[in-house]
This record gives sequence, C-alpha cells and structure tokens, in this order.
Amino acid sequence: MSNGTTDPTPIPDVTERLGYRLKRAAAALRGAMDKALREYGLTVPQYACLELLDQQPGLSNAELARGTFVTRQSMNVVLRGLKDAGLITRAATTDHGRALPTHLTEDGHRRLAAARSAVYAIDEKMTGVLPAKRLAALLADLDRMAETLGG
Repeated sequence: MSNGTTDPTPIPDVTERLGYRLKRAAAALRGAMDKALREYGLTVPQYACLELLDQQPGLSNAELARGTFVTRQSMNVVLRGLKDAGLITRAATTDHGRALPTHLTEDGHRRLAAARSAVYAIDEKMTGVLPAKRLAALLADLDRMAETLGG
C-alpha cells in the first residue's frame, strides 16, 4: 500500500469475513421480509416507514429516510406509494420550516398491524436460534460495530 501501512493478512475464503456473513444474513432477512410483505401489498421500506410512523407520528421525509436507511429521493417514492394506497396522510403545508409531517391513516394502522405479525415471526425465527445471553451480546456487538463505522 502506498500510505505506508501493510496489507492485512488475507483470508483465503472471502466467505469467512465478517462483512460477508453480515451481508448474507441481511440478504436472507430481506428476502424473507420481501416474501412475507408481498401478501400485504407492502415493500420492506414501506413497512419500515409505517413502523416508524406508528412509533413517532409526524416524522418528516428526511427523518423517515434516515430511520429506514434509504435516500430522501427513495423516501419520496415510498411516501407517494403509501399515500396513493391511503395508508398515510401528509400535510400540504406546514406552520414552521419545510418539513411536511406524515401520519398513518386508519387503513395504515390496520395494514401495519396485519403485516407486523409476519415480520415479527421472521425476527423470532432468526433470533430464536441463539440463546438469550448470546443474543444480547450479539446485539451489543453489532451496535458497537455500527458506531465504530459511524452508523
């Protein structure tokens, strides 16, 4: 390397790298959620948006984008789909700033409640293979890793 550091010892099999394993688990989770949510007419970002709005009504596009790990432009598409489906409402104007608060409609609450059990079952299946103590340690380790990388 030109910056004076030495290359780390390569791992002969890339599938043994932590990043690879995290990506594999994330892809498996996403695939299971995509399949389950299709039954409810939702995508994973739409579901995540509904969950956030249920917990924190009135979030803005930017806040929802950060909370669901998508760009603001992608969140615009997500919100448009949810609004067209009658699952959210957004104010046309706001009293302060430019952020337009978003809220779930009654249909949004019902759709979320229906889809939630399918998503929670996937989470239980995934975490159920770990003893409770190991799960708590894993969650703490993942939080530390994300913080180390600025996430």
